Amino acid sequence: MALRKTNKLPPAAALKQILKRCSSLGRKESGGELPVDVPKGHFVVYVGENRRRFILPISLLSSPEFKSLLRLAEEEFGFDHEMGLTIPCEEVVFRALTSGLR
Repeated sequence: MALRKTNKLPPAAALKQILKRCSSLGRKESGGELPVDVPKGHFVVYVGENRRRFILPISLLSSPEFKSLLRLAEEEFGFDHEMGLTIPCEEVVFRALTSGLR
């Protein structure tokens, strides 16, 4: 039986990669600086059909519920695109989920 190599990262490595990408969003346009309205220790996601922008604390990245949303985002959009971190769920569902996690 041959072992196959998978492209899946271990959860800790995947979170580090996500965090690195989240913290680098916006640097391409602004010459290396994060947008001024994103406080230290926070990141931006876009949610829903209208891509509403949410600023969230990095501590949410350790939540199992939020990790599930990130896996959905990776499956649907991947993390290598110019649109920012987009979460594929309705705004109402996202608000309900994140309001209980903060």
